Amino acid sequence: MTEKKQHTNEFREGVVEYVLSHPDETIKSIAKKFGVSDKIIYIWRKKYLENRGQINLRGSGNHASDEAKELAKLKKENQDLKDALEVLKKAIGIVGT
Repeated sequence: MTEKKQHTNEFREGVVEYVLSHPDETIKSIAKKFGVSDKIIYIWRKKYLENRGQINLRGSGNHASDEAKELAKLKKENQDLKDALEVLKKAIGIVGT
């Protein structure tokens, strides 16, 4: 599984500001320079222009808040534990017979 890079909003905004201040450079060359994909720069630029110079991407599921992110994480852990419990119950049933 590949690890996704987490970029700060300041980094994203800096990249977009660089793009906007260097119209003679291609997005592809800028993406290579900063080590990101050109597609993500297009997304960042769109958000930057829509939000008057700010990029408010949360990353990792794009949860509305840290609490929502934590809740989603806990729900997933809870489901994983329920699944593990079901497997154990079935295993006990097989061994017990």
